[in-house]
Formats: sequence, C-alpha cells, structure tokens
Amino acid sequence: MLSSSSPPPPPPPPSSMASIYTCKECGANLNLSAHHLYPPDFYFEAGNKDSVSFSAVDASKFRFEKEDKIRPFFETLDYWGIQRKRTKIICNSCGRLVGHVYDDGPPMMSGTGQFHMGPSQVIPRAPRYRFKTKALHVTSET
Repeated sequence: MLSSSSPPPPPPPPSSMASIYTCKECGANLNLSAHHLYPPDFYFEAGNKDSVSFSAVDASKFRFEKEDKIRPFFETLDYWGIQRKRTKIICNSCGRLVGHVYDDGPPMMSGTGQFHMGPSQVIPRAPRYRFKTKALHVTSET
C-alpha cells in the first residue's frame, strides 16, 4: 500500500513519432531514417545552417554527382581553402538538388591520432549527408 507522502508514479513515456521526409518538388518519399539523424547541435566543419544531417541514406532514392570548386571559400572564421570537394545529392524522381555529402563526420576509427594529440585531418572521416531544409517536406506519423 502506498503512503500518502509518496510521489505519484511517473507518466508513461510519450509515443515515439516517426518523421517522414519527402522531396518538396515532387513529393517522393526519400526514406530518411530518424535513427541516422545527427543532433541539431552536433558540430561539423562545413556548418549546419538551414539543414538536417544524416549519417546514412537509402542510395536508391538519390543520384550522386561529384563537385569540385577551385576558388577561395571559407569553412570557418579561422580557416579557408582553395579547393572544396563535395558530392551533390539529387532526388532520383525529379532531379532537384536536395543536399550535399561532406566528409566531415565523426572519425571512422577510434584512437588518439598521430603522436597521441587527438584526431587529425589525415584520419578518414565518415560521410555526412546534409539536406537543405527548403528542399524537404517533413511530416510526422504516430
């Protein structure tokens, strides 16, 4: 028997809501899983403004095109470069550019890096699939 001074039992956990990501142009389901979604505050070298980032995608829904820009660009306030390599993510259904693939995800290997000074640029990094929020339509399903 519960005493009157004991706290009430915690409420049941909220039902998990799955998000469905579709192309804003043609409405095709892009089959993006929230399980592979990076948290919004996760730091990336190429930024995260007006985009959502995933660690994996269903490659059958997209076409990938390599892109090399040979001109000055700024990654952060302290770093700039001449050549930027990235891959365009294009919707297979309508051909709209929906995002880019960057190689600035978490390190693909664990360890302390060269000379035990932490990860460095020579450690291969996991690809990050960055989708523009203006190219996606997000709906929730219970």
